Amino acid sequence: MKKISFLCAFVFTFFVVNVFSQARRELNFGLIGVNYEIPVHENITIAPGASTNFDLNWITLNVKGNYYFDNLFELTNESWDVYGGVGAGYAIYSGNDNKDSDFDIGLHVGGRWFWNDKWGVYLELGGGSTQGATGGLGLTVKL
Repeated sequence: MKKISFLCAFVFTFFVVNVFSQARRELNFGLIGVNYEIPVHENITIAPGASTNFDLNWITLNVKGNYYFDNLFELTNESWDVYGGVGAGYAIYSGNDNKDSDFDIGLHVGGRWFWNDKWGVYLELGGGSTQGATGGLGLTVKL
């Protein structure tokens, strides 16, 4: 029953983020997580998101702040993005073990390559247990 409740919470979170996503510029989604990037400055975005693990016994709600180093590194090719940032999140445990929910912050770095004007792939590495695990690999779509 806990896993069904957990899955419903994950689907609901994705629905809420999707419904209120009109200002989003990009959607990043991997095997176990999703986030929307909202531009707040030329080189800065915030990205609310949700993720889980493969056992579906954790759901993580998080927010990441990214700084894009494209101008600093003089990346004039719009196919590549390089970024780094900080994230904070709250992980909710719904499994049978005796584990507590947890709040955490962490740092991450990432890169993205677009193979056309709309679609790309990203790779992100980071630390912190609640900001979408310790990174991710997935697809990006420009909205």
